[in-house]
Amino acid sequence: MDTRPPAGRTPSPRRPQRRSLRTRLRRDWPLLAMAAPAAVLLLVFHYLPTLGNIIAFQDYNPFVGDDPLDAFLNSEWIGFGNFEALFRDPLFWDAVRNTLSITAFQLVFFFPLPILLALILNSVVSGRLRGFVQSVVYLPHFFSWVLVVTFFVQMFGGAGLLAQEMRQAGLEPWGIMTNPDTFIVLVTAEAVWKDLGWGAIVFLAALSAIDQNLYEAAAADGAGRWRRLWHITLPGLRPVIVLLLIMRLGDALSVGFEQFILQREAVGREAAEVLDTFVYYQAISTQQWGLGAAAGLFKAVVGLVLILTANKIAHRLGEQGVYAKS
Repeated sequence: MDTRPPAGRTPSPRRPQRRSLRTRLRRDWPLLAMAAPAAVLLLVFHYLPTLGNIIAFQDYNPFVGDDPLDAFLNSEWIGFGNFEALFRDPLFWDAVRNTLSITAFQLVFFFPLPILLALILNSVVSGRLRGFVQSVVYLPHFFSWVLVVTFFVQMFGGAGLLAQEMRQAGLEPWGIMTNPDTFIVLVTAEAVWKDLGWGAIVFLAALSAIDQNLYEAAAADGAGRWRRLWHITLPGLRPVIVLLLIMRLGDALSVGFEQFILQREAVGREAAEVLDTFVYYQAISTQQWGLGAAAGLFKAVVGLVLILTANKIAHRLGEQGVYAKS
């Protein structure tokens, strides 16, 4: 008996048989066991605390019950009252304006620098020299912000090294550490000094994944260094650049806390107040827990909207983004 398909018809590919859950668990249990501690930490310290956002809709009082659950149940429900108070507060909008200004400034003047550093390190022929430079530029990432700010004060403060040298030269020292007009440049310079090398690690990893045969073929065809950079290196880095840019946009309202609270008194609230310091001074210090939770929830929602919007734009431009388009 002839079992061949009729002429003009191609046989449909046979679908792979789906394995049972028990089979997959038996096969993947070592990987699941390795991922379990990280999953537990993520659940305990990220997902469970998310339930605490309910106090953004309450006049939360931690002293009305014997435990946190009683406080949740016994606190007065006020709906969007905290959000109304938050949006009417001009100090809140000043903090939002400062936060967005710093984020935009750092996206322009900080975000490209790790890419440039990775390209420079990747072009260094000597492995020993490359390793030494990497160690030097990675090290500041492990310093606390207290140490970083102290270093800048010792170098550029009113009694710092630069001010002393200018006085000896008969010049008036610059108020670098206390000038609110240039504070955005100062905090960006501190962030660059601290995290430039650490930010280049991802791009170095992406560079190492580019097929070296492409460079050899391009060189054989007569492409110079700049053409190889433009047509091979940058397209190879583009997915990573888009991914990190989307993630940075998601943190647009999170520029840090410790760095700004350490320098807030030196330059004034008008220049150094960001959302995180606003929550500390206007909510935590005054025990307005609901107001602080409302500010945090607002920041999270805005970050989520920015990530989803940027990811959709990345899909339209042909990039995968944070997650693949289904």
